[in-house]
Amino acid sequence: MIASAPPESLMVLYLLLSLRFLGVLTAAPPLAGVALPVSARFLMAALLAFFTLPGTAPLPDVGALGSLPGMVLASGREFLLGSLFGFLVGAPLYMLQMTGRVVGMQMSFEMASVLDPFTQNQVSVVEQLHFVTGMWFFFLWDGHLLVLQGVAESLRLIPVGGLGLFPRSDMGLGLWLSQILGAAIRMALPFFGALLLADVGLGFVARTVPQMNIFVLGLPLKAGLGFFLLTVVLPMAVDTVHGMLDWTWRSALEALIGWR
Repeated sequence: MIASAPPESLMVLYLLLSLRFLGVLTAAPPLAGVALPVSARFLMAALLAFFTLPGTAPLPDVGALGSLPGMVLASGREFLLGSLFGFLVGAPLYMLQMTGRVVGMQMSFEMASVLDPFTQNQVSVVEQLHFVTGMWFFFLWDGHLLVLQGVAESLRLIPVGGLGLFPRSDMGLGLWLSQILGAAIRMALPFFGALLLADVGLGFVARTVPQMNIFVLGLPLKAGLGFFLLTVVLPMAVDTVHGMLDWTWRSALEALIGWR
């Protein structure tokens, strides 16, 4: 079918495919940062679209896309579809990173910041530890291949070339958001509980021994307690992310169906 298709249909299909892949590469965690040059992102999207083109069907309706408004609507739709899918699939990694940011604040490590090469922003060392650990396991579990498989599946569920820019339903994002926030709270609760007890204990010490400099005592105590909890909780958090990858992949595809 692709071999006998008219050239104008193939060109339109290739352009729209490239835009869907470009949206994924813009929002998916491994490549979402500014460290990857824009030209490299465009090139990767073009290559992925080229290799996906032979197995893509059906062809878009060139007549409906012949006008400039129709082409703009279809292009915006494909980019939004790719961006939404990339963000939803990478949400567990973003969740792990945000948990690290909150934990770093509780450990008084917010002042100790490093340069994040993905975003070119200053982040806390605990946040960067969470993100790099999650990213390493993401590649170890073939998460990047799961993203590409999801894009290929989305081409079957939502063919290229539609003109609907807005979804027809809430896409199940309420349930998805509750699951993500619930997992993030479960990851951060051990740190909040232990460090809260440490603060209460330091408050009692400050009342009973006023001569003691509580700030000098509290900083290494909270840092040491936080690092101990990291060795216990971080492996569990990584297991939680692993268990959520397949669920977020399916949830992302279900969300995209709202654009049918």
